This record gives sequence, C-alpha cells and structure tokens, in this order.
Amino acid sequence: MSGTGGKVRVAVVFGGRSAEHAISCVSAGSVISALDPDRYDVVRVGITPDGRWVLADPGQRLAISGGELPEVAGGTAVSLVGDPAGRGLAVLEPGAAIGPALTEVDVVFPVLHGAYGEDGTIQGLLEMAGLPYVGSGVFASAASMDKEFTKKLLAAAGLPQGDHVVLRDAAGAVCADPSLLDEAARERLGLPVFVKPSRAGSSIGITKVTDWSQFPEAVATAAAVDPKVVVEASVPGREIECGVLAARGGGPPDASLPAEIRLRPGVDWYDFSAKYLDDSVDFDVPADLTPEQTAAVQEASRRAYLALDCRGLARVDFFLGTGPDGNDRLVINEVNTMPGFTPISMFPRMWAASGVGYAELVDRLVASALDGGPRTAR
Repeated sequence: MSGTGGKVRVAVVFGGRSAEHAISCVSAGSVISALDPDRYDVVRVGITPDGRWVLADPGQRLAISGGELPEVAGGTAVSLVGDPAGRGLAVLEPGAAIGPALTEVDVVFPVLHGAYGEDGTIQGLLEMAGLPYVGSGVFASAASMDKEFTKKLLAAAGLPQGDHVVLRDAAGAVCADPSLLDEAARERLGLPVFVKPSRAGSSIGITKVTDWSQFPEAVATAAAVDPKVVVEASVPGREIECGVLAARGGGPPDASLPAEIRLRPGVDWYDFSAKYLDDSVDFDVPADLTPEQTAAVQEASRRAYLALDCRGLARVDFFLGTGPDGNDRLVINEVNTMPGFTPISMFPRMWAASGVGYAELVDRLVASALDGGPRTAR
C-alpha cells in the first residue's frame, strides 16, 4: 500500500464543476471524518467550480455553516496522471514541497455529484489512469445520470416508470422549446408536471408546474442546467428510498431497510431548500411499511441496480401509491450512483438503520473498489 505504515491511501475527490459542488463538499467532509486514520491516509483532492484540481488544505470548510455553502477555493495545483504507472496525481506547481509519496494513491473515492462527477466522465478518466475507485463504472454512471436513459433501461427490465416526455424537435434533436409539448402530450401528462434537467440532481433546476402558463419559464430554468429537458407527470404517493450496496465476496447486492420522506404542512415538494437548508421535512428511517411492501421495495431496488449495471452502491427513489386495482403501485423515480453522504443524507441513515454504521459503510465501499479494480473491458 502507498500509505504510511502500510495504510491504504484514499484520494477523496470533491467539489467539481456541477451545480451540486457544495453538496459534494459536504458529503466529502462526512466521508473523510469516517475514514479511520489508523487504517487510511487521506489525500484531499478538491475540484474548483471552474475545473482546477488542487490538493485541498485540511482546514478547507466542508460543511454548511449559517446557511453558507462550502466551495473549493484553492490549494496546490495537481493533475491526474493518465499513465497507470503514475499511480495517481502529479503536482503542477514547480517547487511545491510535496513529494510523490503524498500523491501516489491506492484507491479513489469520487464524492462528486452531478455533471463531470456522477455522469461517467471522471470514471473514464480513472479507468485510463488504472486506478480503482468507489462506485459505478462509465456506462452505469452515464446512464443513471441521464433520466431519459435511466427510464428506458428500467422499463426494459420491466420496472415501472411514470409518464414523461423528452423535449425534442421534429428531427429528434434535443431542443428545450416549450412549444414541442403539444396539446395531446399535455392532456396525457395532466397537471401538475415536474420540469427537470435530464442530467442533474439535488432538485437543482426543477420546477413544479401547476399551470401551463408557467411552463416556458420552467423549461428555461431546466435548460440553464442541462440542454436536455424532461417533463414528468406527477406521481401521487409516498416518497420512499432504498439503499443498495455490493455484497461482500460477491453475490446479489444487499438492500437496506427503506426510508420515507414526509413533507411538513406548507411544504409543496422536496426541492433543494427542503433537502439541505430548511427544517421542512421529516424522515422515517426505517419507513412505516408492511413486510410485503418492504420486500417489494428492496427487490425492485436490487433489480434497478442490476439493470443499470451499477457497482458498489446506489440509492433508488420511489413513489408508493395505490393503483387503479386498489393494490400498491410502486414507481421508480430515479437511481443515484453516488448518493449524498452528508450528515442528513438518506443513504448512510438507511444503512445505519439496517445495522451498517457510517464508518463500516465507507470501509465496505473502499474494500469493494479495491477488490474490483478498474472495470473497463480489456
């Protein structure tokens, strides 16, 4: 191992160029705190909002404080070495007092959310560098990040989806033009609808539309985050989430006890503020479900994980309602290949309720990455 005294050297990569930069920083702070210093040497690699890689100062704030979001601001400039013999990072600043022992790493934990982090891009970079890393590979990351293709792959596996439309022009090109949603589609989808960037998370760029007069502005808001815009019909039901984790030693993935998100009176929907800034939701961990409902959620979560070829971990989000026949109707909303790891995030809380504490969870993810190595076909 590259670390001192035979420790595993883990490069925790955080920040990034996406709109979820701040949440990535908060997640990374929790992950770093959970890595046992007796077993791991941690290399803190921050990516600034404009894409510069730096060795972040240990004093870098990685928490929301007084409503102020953290941001990677500076540090020693580094770059990932594309040659697998390089074992990690190269220092770019001449004369920097950092030797190669501080930049050689054994495994990467890319605690990155959104574009350039959760969408297969950094995963491809790590594959080229020959570095093991936590989480799904290039394909699963890209497919899970894009709501359109997540839905297609899950539907192909027989997993239920809500009705939706991707805005495209007559030639099939992605085009964020509100007029592309014709009257027939509006009639079918009904109101309200949720207008979303296809490749984003943390509810950034999403608008709940309750009147079609709001639709053009909602499309513009989503398109400012991603040029591909998805319009989804509202799915009534309880908001249920379930964590999936690679099993030790192979075999079918493990599924956590599910959790439920309950909005408090006066909160319209689970937007960014409700998730991270306001005390406006209640979390039931585990969710108050029947044994049959719990088993159905867990089984659907495992199937979704496998359908998208995920690795390491995922969080699967559902709506649980009642179908026309009076039976439970379970609809998958989305799959997250690098869910939040903040102190209030559901993924670690669900696993804690299932008997896997935060530190053990991080240990399992690192061990799974080291066992799997780079995953590009050879």
